[in-house]
Amino acid sequence: MGPVETAAITVIARDDVAPIPLPNGSWSRMMLTRETASGIAGSLGYSVFTPGTVTAMVKHEAEEVAYVLSGRGEIRTNTAAAPFAAGQALHIPPGLWHAVANTGDEDVAMVFGFAYPDYPPTERR
Repeated sequence: MGPVETAAITVIARDDVAPIPLPNGSWSRMMLTRETASGIAGSLGYSVFTPGTVTAMVKHEAEEVAYVLSGRGEIRTNTAAAPFAAGQALHIPPGLWHAVANTGDEDVAMVFGFAYPDYPPTERR
């Protein structure tokens, strides 16, 4: 169906955005970006991390916020691990190396956003 713009409001379905493959059958989708919603100042995405998944370490130029819809896991940095569970919100400052680890036995579903109109410039290791 594609994005629907009505009176400056954009509505987009999850399946209208191509998934970005992640390890272990996990995936992410950038739902609202400057490509899907004209004039947007930030961005919004949705990820699913299967049990046992640990992503590569990344560092974004923009801050990241997230809300955990289901599951439990950790945000791992170079020096610590911050546990999270469904119903909790996360703030990851810009420039912080981090990875997502699903430490539970069910999928972690997470809505995330950046203070950037697309997926921000990012380093990986």
